[in-house]
Amino acid sequence: MQTTPLSPEDPAQIGGFELLGRIGQGGMGQVYLGESPGGEPAAVKIIKTSVVDSTARLRFAQEIDILKTVWGARIAQLLDADADAEQPWLATEYVEGPDLGKHVVTHGPLPALLVLSLGATLAEGLGYVHKQGLLHRDLKPANILLGPNGPKIIDFGLAVFAESSASLTAANTVVGTPSCMPPEQANGVKPLTSAVDVYALGTVLLFAATGHLPYHANNIHVLFHMVTDPTTAPDLTGAPPELVPLLTAMLSHHAQDRPTITEVVQQCRGLVEAQGLKLAQARRRLTTYTAAPPQDFPTLLPAPPESALPAPVPAMSYPAATPRRDEPSTVPTVVDGPAPDTQPTMDLAAPQQTAQAEPPAQSAPTAPVPPNAEHQQSAPNEDVPRRARPTGRTPARSLRHSAQARRTAQQLREAYAARAAF
Repeated sequence: MQTTPLSPEDPAQIGGFELLGRIGQGGMGQVYLGESPGGEPAAVKIIKTSVVDSTARLRFAQEIDILKTVWGARIAQLLDADADAEQPWLATEYVEGPDLGKHVVTHGPLPALLVLSLGATLAEGLGYVHKQGLLHRDLKPANILLGPNGPKIIDFGLAVFAESSASLTAANTVVGTPSCMPPEQANGVKPLTSAVDVYALGTVLLFAATGHLPYHANNIHVLFHMVTDPTTAPDLTGAPPELVPLLTAMLSHHAQDRPTITEVVQQCRGLVEAQGLKLAQARRRLTTYTAAPPQDFPTLLPAPPESALPAPVPAMSYPAATPRRDEPSTVPTVVDGPAPDTQPTMDLAAPQQTAQAEPPAQSAPTAPVPPNAEHQQSAPNEDVPRRARPTGRTPARSLRHSAQARRTAQQLREAYAARAAF
């Protein structure tokens, strides 16, 4: 998640969380990157001072209650909150990674296999929400964060209990994101059912696969008309053929024609397995793919057998300067990337390479070189804190402890010290 510096009017801390930067803002709230007293990162959301009133406090308190209720590996968890504070706030788990919308805009649509993995993962997460009698009601690409442990759903500010017809929304007012909103929600139908989240998930998967939403118009009134008109079909242009039947069903105009959230999981699973992969394997590929720019993974997307995947690097060998493709934990996941000085720049074989490339200084003493001098030369004075490069060979014990070996080692150390930069 990209952050920007705090402005002078921003508070230094909220509820014991030190604020480090801005993550984003909406019409009512501001979200900051914060840190708990114990060093735990958090996304801290506050209500803007200009809109703090009784209605805003009630809505914020409802969001806190819902976050206390929802759980699951795909939900950003609530850490702490205070709806009664002078400036109400809540803190949730910080997910380090871009949202789906920014990722697709930056790197392009996801391949079909990874869209199916995303669909199964998010549908399963929504299933846990629905089991608790809740609806998200505002699922969209910006509310899906692509973290190092997979996608997570955020922002339950518009979530409601499925069977409730009560609402804090004013009469004749529709809340949500129009381009991701199902027809019944756009028409103000109450109570809503879990089918609203199935439809919204369909818009998210369509965007992930194509880079566009099912309906788009410059005028909000035209957009609402397109969403609510049963004769206007969603735009599936560019969708991979294997995804079209599933997306068509999820974006059905009538709620009863859409699959259940469980059926979405099953259909995504079946389509992944038809390509020769298990769903868990596809999920790992999704996480690896979204953790770094896609061009770094040219062979990731086909579905070879597990035996064809790259073998782990042996424990005693040094990794290359670039991250291994099968090790997503080594790939920086921060959008801006880590600072350059965090990258490994020291050449571990520098002493040996220097000795080969440059002749010894004229003042350096010379001496006969024992059979294992190559190994000794790559291991400089132990007083210098330097990691030696493993060679896989062990010097003979008799030579190591001989007087000649000690004299030779001392001469080599002196010659090395005369040339060393430090």
